[in-house]
Amino acid sequence: MDDLGDLSVFLQSRRARVSPESAGVTGGGRRKVTGLRREELAQLAGVSVDYYTRLEQGRATQPSEQVLDALSRVLQLDEVAREHLHRLVKQRSRRPQRAGYPTVVRPQLRRLLDSMSDYPALILNHRIDVLAYNRLAGLLYCDLDQMPVAERNLARMIFLDADRFELYADRSSCTADSVAHLRHAAGEFPDDPELAALIGELSIGSRRFSELWAAAEVSVRGHGAQRFRHPMVGVITLHQERFMLPDGSGQELITLAPEPGSIVADNLRLLANLGVDDTGAPRLSAAESPGP
Repeated sequence: MDDLGDLSVFLQSRRARVSPESAGVTGGGRRKVTGLRREELAQLAGVSVDYYTRLEQGRATQPSEQVLDALSRVLQLDEVAREHLHRLVKQRSRRPQRAGYPTVVRPQLRRLLDSMSDYPALILNHRIDVLAYNRLAGLLYCDLDQMPVAERNLARMIFLDADRFELYADRSSCTADSVAHLRHAAGEFPDDPELAALIGELSIGSRRFSELWAAAEVSVRGHGAQRFRHPMVGVITLHQERFMLPDGSGQELITLAPEPGSIVADNLRLLANLGVDDTGAPRLSAAESPGP
């Protein structure tokens, strides 16, 4: 994708979202563009129209921190989007990084996943590939063990796998959140060819993804409620926590926990029991199943 993490796309998209009224612009006659005009944004940010135009077109020299902060203020960016803007600019001056990122999960982390027997837990990377998971997570996502390793990606499940998309009770938020996460990852890992290939695959395969990608929304997945509509235990709400590994690999531990003593906790235990075969033996866990 040519616009993967692209500064021009991000600026144009965000400029189109800011209404003149919210930015304090009055008058201006009949408008041919949605949002602020370039000259209006430049004036509010305290830069010349020519400089901002060159910046948006990718022809400007490196803007200062003060200019980026001023643009962030006028564009009404939140903290995540502001950091994303700064990161996009820094990409232009840094040397190329590695072209690949580790997909191997340390054995200690796999054992940690298996020890979490009361709630689902997964290891994801910045592309939202499922690198490892415990037994209950495999059951929650409708038998991940039977899915080819190359297809174990949450974005592919959401946009290209109609059956697994049914798992998400809040479809609008899950689609928007996954695209915003990938947009953020594109800024943080701009040299990852596998991420670029994933964005291209999703754009070709899903019209909805293309629409959301063009909006250039950016965010990181944090904590909060996740609602699933499971074919065996019905609608369950789990609390998601995200723990980024401090090794620069882009991997993170995701836990999905029910309220203690709740019906949802009972339903998870029921799901775990449903995942035991006729001999009473559990299915393969993350540590026992083939690694990616």
